[in-house]
Amino acid sequence: MSCPRSPARGLAALAGLALFCLGASAAAAADRVTFGANWVAQPEHGGFYQAAADGTYARYGLDVTIVPGGPQVNNRLLLSAGKLDFYMGGNLVQTFSALEQDIPTLAVAAIFQKDPQVLLSHPGQGLDTFESLRKARLFLSKPIVASTFQWLKSEWGFTDGQLRPYAFSAAPFIADPGSAQQGYATSEPLTVEKQGGFKPNVFLLADYGFDSYATTIETRRDLVDSNPDLVRRFVEASIVGWYTYLYGDRSKGDAAIKAANPDITDELLAYSLAAMKARGIVDSGDALTLGIGAMTPERFASFYARMVKAGVTRSGLDPSRAYTLAFVNRKVGLESRPKP
Repeated sequence: MSCPRSPARGLAALAGLALFCLGASAAAAADRVTFGANWVAQPEHGGFYQAAADGTYARYGLDVTIVPGGPQVNNRLLLSAGKLDFYMGGNLVQTFSALEQDIPTLAVAAIFQKDPQVLLSHPGQGLDTFESLRKARLFLSKPIVASTFQWLKSEWGFTDGQLRPYAFSAAPFIADPGSAQQGYATSEPLTVEKQGGFKPNVFLLADYGFDSYATTIETRRDLVDSNPDLVRRFVEASIVGWYTYLYGDRSKGDAAIKAANPDITDELLAYSLAAMKARGIVDSGDALTLGIGAMTPERFASFYARMVKAGVTRSGLDPSRAYTLAFVNRKVGLESRPKP
């Protein structure tokens, strides 16, 4: 947008015109960005929706469209094909898979310091410790069997004979006191409590050695090389959005999530946020000193070694090629965390 010449007289008019021109130029200069989520809108996506809804992305010169995922949507593929600018990764299993296949993508931030995957069991049935789950019947989905369960076998002695198919319904688990079920700390425990009438034991796998990052921000190597400032602004604005969602007024983010996914309830939003805080899903570990989104080479190397040992990822890869630290560990937003 060009700013027209004006015959207006006086310094006040000229100053007002200058401010108008600056505002118009800033709006015109906003970079359009597409961010593909890995599922439909959820509380676990809260900081991203917050940054879009409360103007944080706009303040960083970005016009961000969040593209929901879902069972029939492959946003990871759209990222590598150049149809999206950024992608919300799951955990590092996918990141290492891309490295194996020589797909030119990079993790540029890790919003979740802990993967929220859990196993749930019935209380008072001899399944009250993580080790005791080795005797439980396990309701697990095929993708979890191919990845997380292989780690459970290699490091904790779980066996194939425990497996039962999981169809994303809690009913079989609720009906079988000798079973355990997969889930996320932020949702399935609430589902079981409401449907089954009991509070399940909740075992966060991250607390037992599954040390993957989760809810990563990924992009293509060519975008990192050609427009690092765009990547920096998107990462930093997302981090600010997450601090606001965790510790500030998250009402706009929650409203945006519910608008994108009407199935989300206020109860689930509150439960998920409380679980993320209580279990340190987002703001724990290195994030406490380096800021949300923090990543370290040690964590990547550790999880890569675990996945090689479990047979999930092939050996001989260089895990440092799967990420860059150029846009994180800068303590962005740390001042927003409440003082102890």
